[in-house]
Amino acid sequence: MSVNIVAFGNERDVLSEDSRQSSLMWSYLRRSALISEIDSSPSAEHARSSVTTEYQACVFGNVRLVVHDCPLWDIFDSDWYTSRSLIGGADIIVIKYSVNDKTSFQDLKDSYVPMIKKALNHCSVPVIISAVGARKNVPCTCPLCNLDRRNCVSTSEGAQLAKEFGATYLELHALNDFYIQKYFGGVLEYFMIQSLNQKSSEKMKKRKKIQKCQRVQPPQLEQPEKMPILKGEASRYDSDLHNLLFCCQCADVAFYSEDSSKVVKAHKVILCSVSHVFMLLFDVKSPADIHDPSILRTAQSLFAVEAGAGLLTPHGVPPCSVPVRVVVKDSVFCSCLSDILHFIYSGAFQWERLEEDIKKKLKDSEKTEHVLEKVKCILKTPGKVNSLRDCQSHQIKRLYSTSLRLFFNTPVLADVIFIIQGATVPAHRAVLVARCEVMAAMFNEYLYTDSCCPASILQAMSLLICAEMYQVMRLQHICELYIITQLQSMPSRELASTSLSIVSLLKKAKFHNSDCLSTWLLHFIATNYLIFSQKPEFQDLSVEERSFVEMHRWPSSMYLKQLAEYRNYIHSQKCHCTVM
Repeated sequence: MSVNIVAFGNERDVLSEDSRQSSLMWSYLRRSALISEIDSSPSAEHARSSVTTEYQACVFGNVRLVVHDCPLWDIFDSDWYTSRSLIGGADIIVIKYSVNDKTSFQDLKDSYVPMIKKALNHCSVPVIISAVGARKNVPCTCPLCNLDRRNCVSTSEGAQLAKEFGATYLELHALNDFYIQKYFGGVLEYFMIQSLNQKSSEKMKKRKKIQKCQRVQPPQLEQPEKMPILKGEASRYDSDLHNLLFCCQCADVAFYSEDSSKVVKAHKVILCSVSHVFMLLFDVKSPADIHDPSILRTAQSLFAVEAGAGLLTPHGVPPCSVPVRVVVKDSVFCSCLSDILHFIYSGAFQWERLEEDIKKKLKDSEKTEHVLEKVKCILKTPGKVNSLRDCQSHQIKRLYSTSLRLFFNTPVLADVIFIIQGATVPAHRAVLVARCEVMAAMFNEYLYTDSCCPASILQAMSLLICAEMYQVMRLQHICELYIITQLQSMPSRELASTSLSIVSLLKKAKFHNSDCLSTWLLHFIATNYLIFSQKPEFQDLSVEERSFVEMHRWPSSMYLKQLAEYRNYIHSQKCHCTVM
């Protein structure tokens, strides 16, 4: 027997200077008297990205306890299939947040709780929402700002979220023995016992033996053939954007030193996706929009856009093709600009590597600290105090992976407009070039965010067709995987009554070279032969497809023949068959 717990969210206090604060789940495992033989290691499935930490232990003596702790919500943006698998295998779900991080709580409420609800799909899995920490309302000290800087999550907000979710709400003011062992631990262990009781009940039902006829055994129904396994394709999101910096195609910004001796080219949409300083510089936002004088000071002290830089253009070259000239006022910062741009284009989350590269180049601790401080100012979030913790890998990665989508389907910085059936769709050449080899453009948000969650099987098939047309292979695999997952989770009764034509999906998959999906769909039809053979669409199968289905059908014709003979025998013996 085992219990699987999946914990989502970051409960660490954003206002605390203690970076060694233990996580909620680790604190419980260390303090609970019922836990023994604790082992922790990065999850094998996510070890590369360090998204999930897996703990294994024993509870109640000999019950195996497995805990998956996911402090980052990125897993829902970048890999919905993995996050859905984690939720699907959970016996208990714990959602945790810091009461002093209002922004993260709002993201949790607006974006990720609905995703978890959808993945649960009305399953009766207990959910615990834990509000961690003592509230610290810090008033704003800026004399020019009249905004409400209260960044704490109130009890009523947390309780309302739990009520809407149908979850149990807990407030843990500190991770000490009382709150961990007696309060949080008591509730968690109650749900563990409930889960074990349910599993024991199901196990007893399976153990009930069916009385068999002593004289003649019914025919044995073999398991259907295993369906082919569909393998996905690794994300190239970060590498695609990094390669864009090397090739300099579609560059619309040129950075110069004050003596014009050094030129580094870049792209506005990439720079603005990670920095409000560049948004100010390129007029994406005004100072009134940002409400942070420090960001304005950083932009003015570091950069200067040359007036009329784009007006004088070579003969035959459109003005929009000429990069904007930006002078870098700080010479030390300018000498490291190429390393800083590599950092931004690589995903803006390899902070430790940036520190190492700048130290090697400058070989001066004061200058190194000066440049790194400037980078922190560029990456600063309006209204927040700049700290080293904000520049840590996981913090910046989350910022980068979600901010580029702000430019999806908006005219801001757009340099391409496509007209589709009378409707206009703005886009950015830099993103299109980086993400898709075919420049005709594929207007799905996937190109901007590297993630996709279709609303239905039909939408996924339409997206798959576009992905094949424009050779975005990873998106095609994501759509294939979504269709397969949805069909596998469909009960037989729903499969029999649905108006969705599986044969039509098969035809489209074959026509658009989706070999993995078409092969899987043929196996799916054969495995559910008794359902599909009664549908009119079954007649639309080709001779070759019908031959394959008949050969691999389940149950097989031989089994049905043996079953008929067995029934006749039982009837002739006037013996009631307890099996049938």
